Amino acid sequence: MVQKVGIGSDHAGFEAKEAIKKFLTDENIEFVDYGTFSKDSCDYPDYARKVAEAVSTGECERGILCCGSGIGVSIVANKVRKVRAALCHDVESAKLSRQHNDSNVICFSARTTSPDAIESMLKAWFTTAFEGGRHKTRVEKIEKPRAGEEAKAGSHEGETQSWYSIH
Repeated sequence: MVQKVGIGSDHAGFEAKEAIKKFLTDENIEFVDYGTFSKDSCDYPDYARKVAEAVSTGECERGILCCGSGIGVSIVANKVRKVRAALCHDVESAKLSRQHNDSNVICFSARTTSPDAIESMLKAWFTTAFEGGRHKTRVEKIEKPRAGEEAKAGSHEGETQSWYSIH
């Protein structure tokens, strides 16, 4: 089972995040809440980046993000090296994100996804293993540095690298 999960949301995803915290507590899954901590308007990149960096550095094994659509947090998370964030809308996409993509961050739309659906997707996501095989080769291609990336940023194991930090 997963050791530690980072969670985060913006104001639109706050209530969904609070329901997720209850689910994680009930499942005895340790988590770190990276915010936001209220329904006050805020910027989703601030919280999505915190969760993604925690996953990238190994501080957290996996991450869960929510915003109004789920799109913004997934875009931000996928900018961070070693993060494979998947915006999921149903149990099948949650399972496939693990089986085929070895996703380590799952993202949800708080406006269009019910708490029950999120819980069902999380159960599937936490219990589904990466299949490896032909999918391993594809994930390795995702993780391969882009042309010129290492030359500009250097190769520092364990250091968080994002597109913004090298361009």
